[in-house]
Amino acid sequence: MQSFSFGKSALGLAIPAYRFGTQGPRVLILGGVHGNEIEGTTLALALLEQFSQVYNFKLRLTMIPVFNVDGVIKKERLNGNGVDLNRNLPTKDWNPKAFDPKYPPGPMANSESESRALTTFLSKEPQTMIFSLHSWMPLLNVNGDCMAEAQAIKELTGYEIKEEIGYPTPGCLGTYAGLERNMPTLTYELERGLDLKEVIRVHQPAMLKALHVSEQIRRDK
Repeated sequence: MQSFSFGKSALGLAIPAYRFGTQGPRVLILGGVHGNEIEGTTLALALLEQFSQVYNFKLRLTMIPVFNVDGVIKKERLNGNGVDLNRNLPTKDWNPKAFDPKYPPGPMANSESESRALTTFLSKEPQTMIFSLHSWMPLLNVNGDCMAEAQAIKELTGYEIKEEIGYPTPGCLGTYAGLERNMPTLTYELERGLDLKEVIRVHQPAMLKALHVSEQIRRDK
């Protein structure tokens, strides 16, 4: 395991990141994009703990378990500047007007230091597969060619797979990476309020199964 600082939060805190593996497809696991979605952060941290002890995938895996450091500390959705980081990425459909006051996109696309760290990383190291761990209603939102990974998770969780979640999400990672840059992105929406022991019991094996799928089907990409 190699640890490094992925970038800085809006309030100047380091964003911790970790690398595992030296061969195979590049895969990114991103947790804590919204600071109040503890279920996704818990799953990311559980995976990190497991991989720090045993890592046997042929994947060049990057893990950012707490992307929105400011929000996680404050238990709030938004970052330290009051911006929704999953509406701030410079997508073709980015809009300065929030479609819902709960999701402020920021003063301009890519205005936030967290967003700039992510877009710089994806530019320098394009990923073969991205898993973004959130919580809302039980849902697997696929953007790009990641149905195989979604199906693997569905088999263990029963979660519904959807390409659309039913409302506009300009500036989101699924659009930025999955649709516009050919980096398949699976937004894994865990059940909000699920007991954290259940998060680990049910969803950690599901993520491991999905990673095994990525290892197999993406090894030549």
